[in-house]
Amino acid sequence: MEVLFNRPYLTGREAHHLARVALSGKLSGNGQYTQMCQDFFRQRFGFRKTLLTTSCTDALEMAAILCNVQPGDEVIMPSFTFVSTANAFLLRGARIRFADTYSDYPNIDPEAVRELINQKTRVILVVHYAGVACDMDTIVALARQHNLCVVEDAAHAVDSFFRDRPLGSIGHFGTFSFHETKNIISGEGGMLAVNDERFAARAEIIWEKGTDRAAFSRGDVSKYGWKDIGSSFLPSELTAAVLYSQLEKFDEIQLKRKLVWQTYYEKLKPLEEMNLLTLPHLPEWASVNGNMFFLRVREPEERNELLSFLKKEGVNAVFHYLPLHSSDFFRPLHDGRILRHTDHFAGCILRLPFYNEMTENEINYVADAMERYFVNK
Repeated sequence: MEVLFNRPYLTGREAHHLARVALSGKLSGNGQYTQMCQDFFRQRFGFRKTLLTTSCTDALEMAAILCNVQPGDEVIMPSFTFVSTANAFLLRGARIRFADTYSDYPNIDPEAVRELINQKTRVILVVHYAGVACDMDTIVALARQHNLCVVEDAAHAVDSFFRDRPLGSIGHFGTFSFHETKNIISGEGGMLAVNDERFAARAEIIWEKGTDRAAFSRGDVSKYGWKDIGSSFLPSELTAAVLYSQLEKFDEIQLKRKLVWQTYYEKLKPLEEMNLLTLPHLPEWASVNGNMFFLRVREPEERNELLSFLKKEGVNAVFHYLPLHSSDFFRPLHDGRILRHTDHFAGCILRLPFYNEMTENEINYVADAMERYFVNK
């Protein structure tokens, strides 16, 4: 048997909605499907304003502009994340200060953030790894104390919560991904959630290439012109139509993904009880949204051996991330601090195959392969 790492889920309604777009004569962005998708997220999760983007990267770049990041401003974020998190702010001239994670979970440690705040700090950026909430109470309190913007990189975190609050709704901005490896997909795609009314009007202008064309389309102004910096951040109606087909099945998708996560957890728990690996343990304020399933082994050499063994068994597991602070690009820019916990997670995390239509038989096969590795060892 071969178990793929990811298999994009299609609901069967994509062709219907794509045909409707084609027949409408409106293929470019900010049409009916864009509005329906944005309305869905705003109504479901209470975001003040939502703007679909071509990627989560674009949403992060919009957030960096809206935070008014200037050359020399400092942005605090985790190093254990994808490069887009940092690139968006580097493009504005920011100095990135990487904060370490907790020792037992790869989310940013607020106490490590506290130590880095100074007069040049403008933004605290958190990443809700695997859809598990960071400690947003402490992060928001720090931001208020020092008058900072909070950006939530919620690429993994659609339909996940901090206590009873949806992730992406707590900071000034939340950014989401609809990449084909995520819960809700459109191939590529993303969204910016704006949670502070002060930024709503400007966000729409930046989204539309720096113009007030969106307001013109609604009839709010008689003509549109260049008002601000911006770019073409909005996706086509074709992308929005694929996304909408997923939103029609939102609850069904989420129920299935959470079931896959829980089944993995139960199957692998005996190996953890034997101290052979460590499963993800959630803080009391967090929820599971079925974004991915990861585990930790004891050391990088063991992970490499395990990955090789699983590959021979037909199990396509992967690892990530290479820490940004020690990357070829950023190493000369890093301030030299050792991020011990970040380095540990980067060396020991392993992600198992995970997708909507994963069967219990496939999950059992992966769990059995894991058990065989440790028994043989």
